[in-house]
Amino acid sequence: MTELIRQGITRRRLLTGTAAVASGAVAGLGHGTAVAAADVLRPRMLRPGDTVRLVSPASSPSAAAVRRGEELLRGWGLEVEYGEHALDSYGYLAAADADRLADLNAALADPTVRGVICTRGGYGVQRIVDGVDRRAVRQDPKPVVGFSDITGLQLWLWRNAGLATIHGPMAAWDDARTGPESAEALRAALMTTDRITLKRNPDELGADVEVPGRATGILLGGNVSLLAAAVGNRELPGLRGAILFLEDVGEAPYRLDRMLTQMRRSGVLDGVAGIALGQWVDCVGAPGTWTVSEMLRDRLGDLGAPILGGLPIGHGAGQLTMPLGVPATLDTAAGTLTAEPAVRDVSSARAAA
Repeated sequence: MTELIRQGITRRRLLTGTAAVASGAVAGLGHGTAVAAADVLRPRMLRPGDTVRLVSPASSPSAAAVRRGEELLRGWGLEVEYGEHALDSYGYLAAADADRLADLNAALADPTVRGVICTRGGYGVQRIVDGVDRRAVRQDPKPVVGFSDITGLQLWLWRNAGLATIHGPMAAWDDARTGPESAEALRAALMTTDRITLKRNPDELGADVEVPGRATGILLGGNVSLLAAAVGNRELPGLRGAILFLEDVGEAPYRLDRMLTQMRRSGVLDGVAGIALGQWVDCVGAPGTWTVSEMLRDRLGDLGAPILGGLPIGHGAGQLTMPLGVPATLDTAAGTLTAEPAVRDVSSARAAA
């Protein structure tokens, strides 16, 4: 999305409509319904020698940046394949809708592919997400990595298949933004079953937003623009009892206000257990208007849920990785968000049996 913003093309100019392809939903994961740990479908963790496939369900990535990401993944002992259209370009999309969807579904269905890593966000997931092969996801769950526009896919995968996913840096790797700590965080989320704990960074925009308390629940959410665009559509799961994670980039506070107000009015924020705030990159308003922190306090502070700001997840420098669709605990006194892994160790389970 940062590249599109530099070009003057922002998500608010691109979020227009979706491909209307019929798709069923998992019973009990619909709008307004509480979620439970028993609903979580965890793929197995990756091991050296496993194959991951890079796909571009949204905008076209920089080929050079993707090659850097491939180098990183191979350094972890993984084999890397490319979706047929992963490096293509089609207007502001990576490829035509049918081609992007075919690449994604092929990766989800191929038994030799053990992980699916998106190359970048931008825009385009909304146009294809209703055609995702739910049966393939349920029969052979795999880690799916992405953020930004990929939020739409991650929401759909949770609501329609119960799949835990990974919110983290994508294959179009930027060493200046995501250094060794970011790389290690992503590797750990994919290749270990360790719990993940993020600590509040007081230097992050919005770190001063807090409603004291402690909450547990399924961690869901992502990019605010995509969450707001999902209201009324097939990808938005129920958030009652969940810990809601929010972040965004390049949106003025009043625009974020509009999105959060839409979510409030629709009722999707009713009953959230806690709110985890990530990075708010370039979310700055005109002089004399509310800051993003002031806006967040106004729109979220009266929901009756603990709020923790300043978490290093989102579009900013030093972006870390966090599982989505898993049980998590938010603790404002400790300044931490701790989540169960998105993946499971199949070898340990077999040994125990």
